[in-house]
Amino acid sequence: MSASSSPSPPVPVEEVGRSRSGAVVWVLALGGITVSLMQTLIIPIVPELPKLLNSSPSDATWAITATLLAGAVANPVVGRLGDMYGKRRMLLLSLVLLIAGSVIGALSDTLVPMIVGRTFQGVSMAVIPLGISIMRDELPPERLGSATALMSASLGVGGALGLPTAAFIAEKADWHVLFWTAAVLGAVVTALVVALVPESAVRSGGRFDVVGGVGMSIGLVCLLLAISKGADWGWGSGTTTGLFATAVVVLLVWGWWELRTVRPLVDLRTSARRQVLLTNLASVMFGFAMFAMSLAVPQLLQLPTLTGYGLGQTVLAAGLALGPSGLVMMATAPLSARISAAAGPKITLMLGALIVAVGYGLGVVMMAAVWQVVVVCCVISAGVGFAYGAMPALIMGAVPLSETAAANSLNSLMRSIGTSASSAVAGVVLAHMTTTFGSLTVPSHNGFRVIMGIGSASSLAALFLAAFLPGRRKPVAAGVPATATAGAGASSSS
Repeated sequence: MSASSSPSPPVPVEEVGRSRSGAVVWVLALGGITVSLMQTLIIPIVPELPKLLNSSPSDATWAITATLLAGAVANPVVGRLGDMYGKRRMLLLSLVLLIAGSVIGALSDTLVPMIVGRTFQGVSMAVIPLGISIMRDELPPERLGSATALMSASLGVGGALGLPTAAFIAEKADWHVLFWTAAVLGAVVTALVVALVPESAVRSGGRFDVVGGVGMSIGLVCLLLAISKGADWGWGSGTTTGLFATAVVVLLVWGWWELRTVRPLVDLRTSARRQVLLTNLASVMFGFAMFAMSLAVPQLLQLPTLTGYGLGQTVLAAGLALGPSGLVMMATAPLSARISAAAGPKITLMLGALIVAVGYGLGVVMMAAVWQVVVVCCVISAGVGFAYGAMPALIMGAVPLSETAAANSLNSLMRSIGTSASSAVAGVVLAHMTTTFGSLTVPSHNGFRVIMGIGSASSLAALFLAAFLPGRRKPVAAGVPATATAGAGASSSS
């Protein structure tokens, strides 16, 4: 046989495995970026929503609130269903709902169908914790740390990159194109998941905790609705206080039920372990800090220069100014994994909190030019990238393999609670700290400084919480078997 017809040497199995796992990582990360785009999708058209949807300004805000509420409820519910019936299956369901919601939004010209579409888009937020859990099941140990860091950071990356993209589309085309674009992205990711992401054999089985799901959904909706709409309704109004009171009662009863049922929606005993509990509390603080930047900076950039501190940028220019922060967050994800492997995810989380606090501290004094704002946002995003990369490692290092999706989903819920609280606090501060220029009333310069100070304080609170995490332990990327991981988490985190 001639040399030209000789068979090619076989590709080593290890190389095939690396190639396949790399494809899984990038497909799941693209899915995370795509669903996080839903958070910023309509921000450029928020001022025009009442006119576009023929509704009042207060009613139009439901197009944003619906996504928040749906994502908060869906994360733990879909995460538990993923553990029970298959993570890839629930991932695909979430993506199909994203496509459906985007199509509904693209065909909407009134408020009610828009709210329905945005609710479906909110449910798709479960893609990120499901993706992290699939990575834990499918990737070789040496790749897990960097992959989960990238997947976790995709939440911030998509949000930062989505704003300039959405602003460009809204400025150059009909606003419905925003939703058609989201539908196309969702369809592409769905096809890639079908082709490249395997279904995990790791399942917990059992029956779904319907009572726990209903109770948690009612409690969360009441809590987040009171937080997000309290400023519109009045913090002392009967509606707001009634919702807060209902949330407290329902969640207390829900907790009682979860501690007594055999297959709870959320294993509160596992969630009460020091490593899980403190990581989740720190996640609330980070969610608060990250969203404070997203709320304050675009307003500062777009305020007219006649105020003396506004930077007079267009919506598109303001979005572009935030774009580099998303790239920084993506770049810090692998570095976060390396630090966690060398020193432990606790150190990475503390480092991230410190960097975010410094970034907001810089923001107090660096607001005079666009480049200064870009630098501040990049520093904050670098810190968030470190922290978001460490959180999955901390969570997965303390829970059994069969509870990975539910535990990561609960962690995502904690971030959502933080972002909701951040939106409410920032809204109150900027609404009450105002200044008037002729007939124009805008947030004052000190109002933005206060927001930056609050962001720094919340990051320092996260640093304080992280300091009480258990000391250095073998990171999840080191390849501890499922049974050993569960046992180690129980013994050292109790």
